[in-house]
Amino acid sequence: MPKRIESPSSINTFKQCKRKYYYQYLKKLPTIANIHQVRGNIAHSILENFYNIDISQFNEENYAFKVRESVQKLFVHYWNDYKKKLQELNLNKDQERFYFEETMLMILNWANHFIEDWSDIMRKKNVSLQEAFLLLTPIRELELKSEKYSVKGFIDAIHHRDEEVHILDYKTNSSFEFKESIILQLSIYSLLYKEVQGKLPAKVGIFFLRHKVKWMNVDETLLDLAKREIEFIHNHTSCFEEIEHYPKTITPLCKWSSGQCDFYDHCKPHQKST
Repeated sequence: MPKRIESPSSINTFKQCKRKYYYQYLKKLPTIANIHQVRGNIAHSILENFYNIDISQFNEENYAFKVRESVQKLFVHYWNDYKKKLQELNLNKDQERFYFEETMLMILNWANHFIEDWSDIMRKKNVSLQEAFLLLTPIRELELKSEKYSVKGFIDAIHHRDEEVHILDYKTNSSFEFKESIILQLSIYSLLYKEVQGKLPAKVGIFFLRHKVKWMNVDETLLDLAKREIEFIHNHTSCFEEIEHYPKTITPLCKWSSGQCDFYDHCKPHQKST
């Protein structure tokens, strides 16, 4: 069987539960939308399009206010744009208000950090407001695909800082830590960038929107991690396509107090065998 084109998401799903991977990526069963995915999409849309705003009326007296005003307008626009998907989640009014306000606070938190960065660039580089904005503007939503490793990924933001490349991903997670799945995702992004662009990024990081940016340095150890995990999944999926070769991993992620795995009813992980 030919190699599938994997992604950080599919590889992390495989590591979490091979049966879930089977249902999602081999059988292609539909997944169920949830508020965390939808508001993540809203946040990504805002942060991708923020850099397209017109800053011609911004000046050193009003730019902080204008940034906050701009992100709030973008937030309302994209929240309304996703209104149909939000309604499909069947949230009650209190739940929707909670997620609306919480997500707005995340975006405003990002805006406050951006304002600090904008001020720092102007001061350190001794450049104008407009020049500093251009220096802070990243390459956004870039898809990188490696034929060599049969893997692809979408990178939220690529920043060029002097001679260095910094790769950044946005997350609405409540935690502020580099979990194993996040480290693997960043390692794959680093490998993809080096493979496609011919240059090793200096840093990769996550902007935890509830908190701040967290960076890690890129080295060959990080690239080796990506290579091992990519090779491991290809070795398995290139040889096996039957369900019995994709065993269940039964954990609290199968079913919890407020939800369950998208494939719980297909998998029936807690059903006793007869």
